[in-house]
Amino acid sequence: MTHTLHPTFRDLEVAEVNDLLARNHVGRIAYSFHDRVDIEPIHYVYGDGAFYMRTEPGSKLATLAHAPWVAFEVDEIEGSFDWRSVVAHGTIYILEDAGSRVARASYDAAVRRLRELMPDALTPDDPVPERHVVLKLFPAEVTGREATSKP
Repeated sequence: MTHTLHPTFRDLEVAEVNDLLARNHVGRIAYSFHDRVDIEPIHYVYGDGAFYMRTEPGSKLATLAHAPWVAFEVDEIEGSFDWRSVVAHGTIYILEDAGSRVARASYDAAVRRLRELMPDALTPDDPVPERHVVLKLFPAEVTGREATSKP
């Protein structure tokens, strides 16, 4: 008689969520405007309870300017029933190196975070200089789930 293992599912603890977000750097950002939903992969750095990203000017930014509420997902997948997933919902902010002292300080902090992943980000040696728009996602809610087929 063969024994079939059934997957188990559980919510991730806060520390597990933070560890997963810290060890990964590519997620998917989902946003919507009117009757259209888009989802795109994007590099990120997670720190201080927020996600720091950068992108290039385009339709995504125009949409986010009107509807800044987004979902953000990061996954680790080893198999059909062996995975971990974190989903964050929150508001995304476009940061600029202009305006008030507080605005500039927020931008500078975000750039420091981004340079943890890519030291040449937003310098003359930047490998993707077209991605000069800095974003910060401040999550209102972060949840994580795990499936495992291991006994």
